[in-house]
Amino acid sequence: MSAGWVAGVTRARALRTRCLGAEGIGEVAASPTLDDALRYLAATPYRHSTAGTTPAEAQRAVSATLLWHLRVLAGWQPATGADAIRALAAGFEISNAEHHLRALAADPGPPGTPHPHAPPYRLGALSTAWTRLARARTPSELRNALAASVWGDPGGDSSAAVATGMRVSAALRLATAVPDTARWAAARLALLFAREVFVVGRRMPDVSARRAARLLGPRAVSAGSYADFRRALPVTARWLLEGADEAADLWRAEARWWKAVERDGRELLRRSHFGPQPVVGAVAVLSADAWRTRGALELAARGGGPGDWPAEVLDAPG
Repeated sequence: MSAGWVAGVTRARALRTRCLGAEGIGEVAASPTLDDALRYLAATPYRHSTAGTTPAEAQRAVSATLLWHLRVLAGWQPATGADAIRALAAGFEISNAEHHLRALAADPGPPGTPHPHAPPYRLGALSTAWTRLARARTPSELRNALAASVWGDPGGDSSAAVATGMRVSAALRLATAVPDTARWAAARLALLFAREVFVVGRRMPDVSARRAARLLGPRAVSAGSYADFRRALPVTARWLLEGADEAADLWRAEARWWKAVERDGRELLRRSHFGPQPVVGAVAVLSADAWRTRGALELAARGGGPGDWPAEVLDAPG
């Protein structure tokens, strides 16, 4: 047992107090206005989110709070623990790259998306390639920077190709670097692939499809229908799509994935030994709490009120 793991796991367990929890999330979701929700958050670990003036800005502030906790946690870890947190936090670098690419293309993004010129997330030691990506001045330069990094070539410089390519790469890297998360990574990748191919109807670039096949299997990636895709998935990914008999039902899988991540995370956090598992568990629990808080803010912005939110927003273990 190293002193680094003792300190790292102790800090991970202490961060459980930074979660809003089901009761707090319920209060946010029940708020009749976004301003009321933000006033409630002012006395919680998400108090810095009160600076948001729109739902998207407030949600981004919640994510930034999560990122700060992960950066602090990583600073207490030995190298192996910091590497695990970096892999788990890859979504922040993906978001930065997406926003940078939209700014380069003068693309405001879909409604509710933060302004493309919004300040990037401050990644600190959780960055893998952001410094190089931020210097890109054209979409092709951004693609080249990705290709020369751990992300690999996304197979194109369009917003869709970059977003998909980075997410596929992140899932593969997570499953490889953090074995305890292999089930989460494979299932999340299956959801991404199914949405892209069978809902949006967009063919995944060949390089990303080949990477996806390493987790999902070549039969699933080459399937010609959603039904065949589900049948071909490995058990590590198939569980997430159970009950989603049609591609149109995939929206239910998002909440199911977060529920499983939180449940598994709590179990990992309870492990008594000093090592990476409680640290991974803390990241999972904190991330799920932030996801539900962002959803609750959206509901408050729409008027909130008892019984007006989907059950999965509040369906968190006690």
